[in-house]
Amino acid sequence: MTRSATDTTTPATDTAATETATGTPAADTAATDSTPPVAGTPAATDTTAPAANETAANEATSAASLLRLATAGSVDDGKSTLVGRLLHDSKSVLADQLEAVEHASRDRGQSAPDLALLTDGLRAEREQGITIDVAYRYFATPRRRFVLADTPGHVQYTRNMATGASTAELTVILVDARNGVVEQTRRHAAIAALLRVPHVVLAVNKMDLVAYAEPVFAAIAEEFTAYAASLGVPEVTAIPISALTGDNVVEPSATMGWYAGPTVLEHLETVPVTHDPAEDVARFPVQYVIRPRLPELPDYRGYAGQLASGVLRVGQPVTVLPSGHTTTIEAIDALGVPVDTAWAPQSVTLRLRDDLDISRGDLIVPEDTGPSTGQDLHATVCHLHDTPLTEGQRVLLKHTTRTVKAVVRQIPSRLTLDDLSQHPSPGRLVANDIGRVVIRTAEPLAIDPYAHFRRTGSFLLIDPADGSTLTAGMAGDAFTEGPSPAP
Repeated sequence: MTRSATDTTTPATDTAATETATGTPAADTAATDSTPPVAGTPAATDTTAPAANETAANEATSAASLLRLATAGSVDDGKSTLVGRLLHDSKSVLADQLEAVEHASRDRGQSAPDLALLTDGLRAEREQGITIDVAYRYFATPRRRFVLADTPGHVQYTRNMATGASTAELTVILVDARNGVVEQTRRHAAIAALLRVPHVVLAVNKMDLVAYAEPVFAAIAEEFTAYAASLGVPEVTAIPISALTGDNVVEPSATMGWYAGPTVLEHLETVPVTHDPAEDVARFPVQYVIRPRLPELPDYRGYAGQLASGVLRVGQPVTVLPSGHTTTIEAIDALGVPVDTAWAPQSVTLRLRDDLDISRGDLIVPEDTGPSTGQDLHATVCHLHDTPLTEGQRVLLKHTTRTVKAVVRQIPSRLTLDDLSQHPSPGRLVANDIGRVVIRTAEPLAIDPYAHFRRTGSFLLIDPADGSTLTAGMAGDAFTEGPSPAP
């Protein structure tokens, strides 16, 4: 049984929280993953040797099968109730937690436990019956481990939804069966597409309030799937559910015999998420230069950071950007121990054959595979701050571990959510707007297209006056059809 965390994260208006939202490390110190990635999903358990196979399955699950997911959708569509139902029916809630929820529900005059209270922990959330902050919950089944972000549905807190969805491999977008697809549903779908979340699930909730009618579900699924396809989402899995009663959440519904697809949990356990970092081109943003200057290490010079993608090996020729100098990896240290190979997302120290001028913010890549370097950046952005983003505005641009001065030269267009048309030359972007921008940086940057690399294709625009996060940006045209980016 896995304990569900009860603390919520800090608001996404905080710079660190929003850095997590865009795929940029929220903290420079990242946990080192010393276990090599394992391809494929755990094999089915052999009933002839349950103990041994259970141990093997648990080892495989801990090594490879972790799914990061986020809920999304309009306010009161039932996101927190769905999360609570998943935790409750998968036996991931401890007795004292359930008792506290039952007590709080009785105090509010409810006859049955309100499972949404398992995630809505802030006082304001419980008073208003809404989700404000992103609540992260951790649970596991015999087949897979999960990190789940319950995000708010209010337009006012759209930036918090972007925080939760940015690192997700799957987004569950809920729709109230009575209301169908609404503007906030479209906005969250657009953000999920913008962030290139690989898998999208449409959960048509509150089917019990429409008498479990198949035509209602079919119409909503058809409308949403068409909208998602126009955003470049390759596939949508639609599931009719009732989070309140538990229909098709963990157990199949006894009242929707017309639906033969998987339950929500079954789909979460079986959706393919294994990713081989060797398939990606390596990207290593330098976080810190280590010069201990000790008698036993008089000439030690190491470049520490977290490998954002791909694999690096001792003896491999590399290029340092934006300078363009080439050298060779002489050694790799992981937790103070020399290793021959490093793979994402390990935190390691590289030692290079030549003494080059390398500092925090430089990018080390395999030779002849680096992104183009320049000062003019074309990007798609989601504006997060209450203060509008305007043409000519001076900002700080944070990309991986590098922060430079920049100016917003142009805002060519703003996305209209209803028909996905581009409104030309809006002049500014207000909170929750999605648009295209052209930015001029004071120093050259090496930025990948976000469509190919989530981590090194994302950036933040920061207010230089107070350090608050203004905008989350994705280099290039994020809605262009193409392969899902490397995590």
